[in-house]
Amino acid sequence: MASDTADIRNGAVLNIDGQLWTVIEFQHVKPGKGGAFVRTKLKNVVSGKVVDRTYNAGTKLEFENVDRRDYQYLYSDGDGFVFMDTSDYDQFTVPSSIVGDAANFMLENQNVTIAMNNGNPLYVELPASVVLEITYTEPGLQGDRSTGGTKPATVETGYQIQVPLFLETGTKVKVDTRTGDYLGRVND
Repeated sequence: MASDTADIRNGAVLNIDGQLWTVIEFQHVKPGKGGAFVRTKLKNVVSGKVVDRTYNAGTKLEFENVDRRDYQYLYSDGDGFVFMDTSDYDQFTVPSSIVGDAANFMLENQNVTIAMNNGNPLYVELPASVVLEITYTEPGLQGDRSTGGTKPATVETGYQIQVPLFLETGTKVKVDTRTGDYLGRVND
C-alpha cells in the first residue's frame, strides 16, 4: 500500500527498490529554515544490513505487510525444510537459502517464527537459545574444570561448537542461536 512519510512508525516495513526494509527508528525534523524531513534508520529484512535514509516530508513510500507466525519444524526435505502452521496444520517447504544458519540449531518438532510477505517466506527466527545434546566430542580430562580451554563438540543437528574441556558426549548444552556460542550445561 502506498502512503507518505507521515505514516512511518517503528517496525513498519517499506518496499524500497524491490527490497524490504524495517524501520528501526525515525525522527521527524522541522528546521527553522527550509522544508521538514524525516530521518530514518532502516534494516534490510533479509540481509540484516542497516542504513540511514532521509526523506523530504510528504514523500510517497510503499509500505508492505509482514506476517510473523509460529510454525513447527517437521523435517529436512532435500534442499528445503518442511514446516507446519500450528493453527491450521498446513505444511509448506522453505528453501534452505532462506532458512540459512538457523538450520544449525533446529530440531524436529521445534517451534519457530517465520516472517511472510504475500505468502513468501522472508526469514526464520529462532528463540535466543536452544538446548542441544553433544553427539561427539573427545573424552573429557579429569582436572580440566578450572582451565579456560575449549574443544570442538558436534551437537545433534550436526553443527560444531566450542565447549569446555570437561564436557562429554551425551551432555545437553544451551547454545546461543545468534552466535553459536556455548552458554552452559543443562541438567536434566
